[in-house]
Order: sequence, then C-alpha cells, then structure tokens
Amino acid sequence: MSYAGPDFEPPQPRRRRGPLTVALAALVPGALLGWLVYETVGGSEDDGGSGRASVRSSSPAASRAPSDDAKEPSASPKPTATPSASAPAASGPLKGKVVVIDPGHNPGNFQHASEINRTVDIGTNSKECDTTGTSTNDGYTEAKFTLDVAHRMRTLLQEQGATVKLTQDGDRPFGPCVDERARIGNQAKADAVVSIHADGSGAGNRGFHVILPGAVDAGAADTRAIVGPSRDLGERVAGRFVAVTGSAPSNYIGDGGGLVTRKDLGGLNLSTVPKVFIECGNMRDSKDAALLTSGAWRQKAAQGISEGIVSFLRG
Repeated sequence: MSYAGPDFEPPQPRRRRGPLTVALAALVPGALLGWLVYETVGGSEDDGGSGRASVRSSSPAASRAPSDDAKEPSASPKPTATPSASAPAASGPLKGKVVVIDPGHNPGNFQHASEINRTVDIGTNSKECDTTGTSTNDGYTEAKFTLDVAHRMRTLLQEQGATVKLTQDGDRPFGPCVDERARIGNQAKADAVVSIHADGSGAGNRGFHVILPGAVDAGAADTRAIVGPSRDLGERVAGRFVAVTGSAPSNYIGDGGGLVTRKDLGGLNLSTVPKVFIECGNMRDSKDAALLTSGAWRQKAAQGISEGIVSFLRG
C-alpha cells in the first residue's frame, strides 16, 4: 500500500535503551506515548536484534533466529487448500491460544497476474484478490519480508505455547485472496490475527503504523464485535513495536500515534476475530529500507509484534 505525505524526518534514536523504556511502553497502550518515552530515555537501531526475553525461550536452539535463506519460497510451490499450521509447544502461558499470522502477499504473485487481479467481495465493495506488494529500490520484496518476519514470530509464539497458523508459507503458487485470508482466521477461531506488511510510500516518509478495523456492517462484512478488541490488540502491538525496534510511528499517515482505522480492507472487513495489520516501515525510503533488509532488525520486529500479541492474550 502506498500513501502520500509530508517530507518530514522523524527524530533519530540515541544509542542506548534503558529498562525504563520497556517498562513504561508495556504499561502505556498508545504507540505515541511509547515513542515519547523511548525518545526521552534513548534507544538503538543496531544492537544485533537482541529483543526482549518475555517471548523468548532460554533454549539456544529454540531462540535462534531463522537464517535469511529461510524466507525463500520453494522453487515449485504447490497449491494448498489449508493454511500452514504448526503444533503448539508442550506448555507455556499461551497454551490453548490460537494465533494466525498473515504474511502479506505471496512471492509467487508476480507470476499470476490474472489470478490475483480478479475481484472478490469484501462486504463494502469488491477488490482485487491480492497484489504483488511493494519492494525496496534494490528489489527486496515485501512478500519475502513478510514471510521472514512471520517465520520468526511463529518460533517466538510457539515458545510461549501458542498454536500458530500461517495463511500462506510460500507453499502455494499465489494468494490466498484477501477474503480467504480473513476466512482462515475465522475458521481457526483465532484469538488474535496479525497481518504483516511493509509500505511503498515516497522517500522521506518513514515509520510504522498499525491498521485497525473500522465499524462496518455491509453485505458479508460485520466488524462491530471486533472493533474494540482489535483496537486493544493494535495498541499493544504498536507499543511493543516501538519499545523493541526503536522505530517511530509513521510521519506520513495517521495522527502521529501509529494507529490508523480503515474500512476498505477485505482482510479486516471480513474478519470475525480480533485482527490488525502492521506496516512495519516504508520500503521506498532508504533509511527504512536499511532496517527492513536487516535480519537483525527483522528479528526485533518479530519480537515486538509477538510481545504485543502476548500482552493482548494474557490481558
């Protein structure tokens, strides 16, 4: 998704982040206040992806971040009628909870233009099945980014005992379409769904934003029951994303708090379970792109989003 906005450079983070930042950001659900706390105490964008221990196992093998090779789809993906699923951990605070991670787009969409361009009903109107997504100026695709972050999140959440399902794992030629993405979360009776994305706005536009569902009651769409819990989920994800990654809320969309409400996204309109999207940064800005293409930073992103999910599910 691309948005126009002012050419404004957000404040740059300092080199150190103290424990006060994490504690305060965890208590304050609003992403903007979390960022202000972060700016006061200081932070780092390049500390090697250390993250936080609250959603990470002490086992070296379990906490090891996936290699960059793990994000590559198979050479000949095959269609699948079911989402990618994984067994829950034997125990943990999230045992019995189901989390669906929706890696935006699909690496194979580029080869299936006619299929992804067909329209599907999203309640309020019709929209394309899916898109190819965006990429950095050097060609690192949003689809590769989202799948890599999803894999890292899956590891972290499984360590907490959650059952984790992916809407796609590079294991199908294209898609799924936006209506099917919503249906996968609904059929799983997910306790939380997060759709992972990166934006494609203009250079100079920086930062992340979390997209919340608006109140929609039209056709097959009725989000009224999930608007409240989805906002709670989104606020917690935004707050932890700030604290762990050191990224600022978007300087080009929203009111500076990192939260945006929309009624035109099928993945949100058709959801019957708490769900949000997160645009982790702007792939078309060189500074954001340097973060998005860093495996260490992607581990931080996965950590921050996962901590937000854990906070939401534990109440």
